[in-house]
Amino acid sequence: MSRTPDVPDRRLLLKGALAAGALAVTPTAAAAAPNPKKTPPFVNPLVRNRADPHIHRHSDGHYYFTATAPEYDRIILRRSRTLNGLATAPESVIWTKHATGPMGAHIWAPEIHRIGGKWYIYFASAPAESVWDIRIWVLENADPNPFKGTWVERGQLKTAWETFSLDATTFTHRGSRYLAWAQHEPDMGNNTALWLSKMANPWTLTGPQVRLSTPEYDWECIGYKVNEGPSVIARNGRLFMSYSASATDFNYCMGLLTVDADADLMDPANWSKSPTPVFTSNDTTKQYGPGHNSFTVAEDGRSDVLVYHARQYKEIVGDPLNDPNRHTRVQKLGWNTDGTPNFGIPVADTVIDSVKESA
Repeated sequence: MSRTPDVPDRRLLLKGALAAGALAVTPTAAAAAPNPKKTPPFVNPLVRNRADPHIHRHSDGHYYFTATAPEYDRIILRRSRTLNGLATAPESVIWTKHATGPMGAHIWAPEIHRIGGKWYIYFASAPAESVWDIRIWVLENADPNPFKGTWVERGQLKTAWETFSLDATTFTHRGSRYLAWAQHEPDMGNNTALWLSKMANPWTLTGPQVRLSTPEYDWECIGYKVNEGPSVIARNGRLFMSYSASATDFNYCMGLLTVDADADLMDPANWSKSPTPVFTSNDTTKQYGPGHNSFTVAEDGRSDVLVYHARQYKEIVGDPLNDPNRHTRVQKLGWNTDGTPNFGIPVADTVIDSVKESA
């Protein structure tokens, strides 16, 4: 989703026009066997000029990486046996936007999931002739190797309304598959809220869709009233859904929803919302607008890793949507004594030893 681009044009047009895998919940921890080798320090930025990053650790021992390209015209894929290796891994274009018609513009925020023995990519796009009519679309590949085979267009993932929608992610819990995403609800005075629904199959929702969160706190409404980019991790008897809020400049930040693992996920009353952001810009480390995250695990198979994007400067010239310098970053996700995640602060860029660099 470079959906994240909460750009003036996008939001204003949205407001006027609209009235106003397989990753399980425990992302890849169960998919890959623990590796006794010590995890090396992370190098940041990990992948430059790639926003809305999604990293899936598969049972074949590889990390699969996809993200938004700043040209918004294609879906890319990388693979490596290590997280740091993604920085230099060859990048393949596995799908390109249509020249006309649906899926012709604003190719945003792809996620790759392995479901039922097939690969699926969820992404947002719009018709070439109506670039702000952004919706969620699905690709499928039956080949065991997602770099091979054919990516079949399964079509639009239909929600309750034909409105601005994006940032789909999927997870399983207690035998049920869910989709979480961001969408504008008709007659609501926001840009996007967070939604949840069960799935009949990887490209079809079933039953009701419920609103889990809408922008309400000041920090969620700077520039635009946005909740987007959900990602889920299950630990310590609870499910945690991180999300991103506000405009995609330095005000972009992350919030957190929490639900008990034994509760009915489809009852919004069971979810609690942090009144303060959990991950924000930091002047000391010089990282700005951190957000649109995903979760993975380190090479040891045990240590949780936060994947996100951020810029290295605070002030942006022109429209944030046209600024290509949101870089993919990774860092360890900590855990508090009460069992809740500790996101910490966005770490500083890695300082490369000048001696090693010249060697």
